[in-house]
Amino acid sequence: MFGSEHTALVLAIGFGMIALTIFISVTGIVLWLNLLARHLESLEHRNKQPNLFRAILATSIVLVSIHIFQALLWALLYLVLPGHSGLEKISDAFYFSMITITTLGYGDITLNDQWRLLSGLESMICIIVFGMSTAMMYAVVQKCWMVKHKGQFDPSNG
Repeated sequence: MFGSEHTALVLAIGFGMIALTIFISVTGIVLWLNLLARHLESLEHRNKQPNLFRAILATSIVLVSIHIFQALLWALLYLVLPGHSGLEKISDAFYFSMITITTLGYGDITLNDQWRLLSGLESMICIIVFGMSTAMMYAVVQKCWMVKHKGQFDPSNG
């Protein structure tokens, strides 16, 4: 087996990637929410209603794009690991990363023993960032719905 020095290296690389993954999610979500908020304010000033379908579709595309970018970064990591991860082609590394971030874990492609802990870390952090994406989607739907139906749910309207 591998020594504690190697385990420390794997954890250091893994936690660096975890930080990067969270940074990308938070940055992407904040930028999108700010853009969407400005758009909703603009609609409100022009007395127009938001299109809930378009807001959900656009938000979904943004979130999927963020997750694809994250998977690509993990895939690139797998290609440049010292001593190699067992993944030689970008297509294999990207496929492995996509299967890992979605926690499908088919097992048809795996990392070498010395690096396999990274795939567990990728899965764990991506469960969290997918949760953040789900919360964001809920917030977008709620905000658009409330703007569109402003006043209808106000208890003072009797």
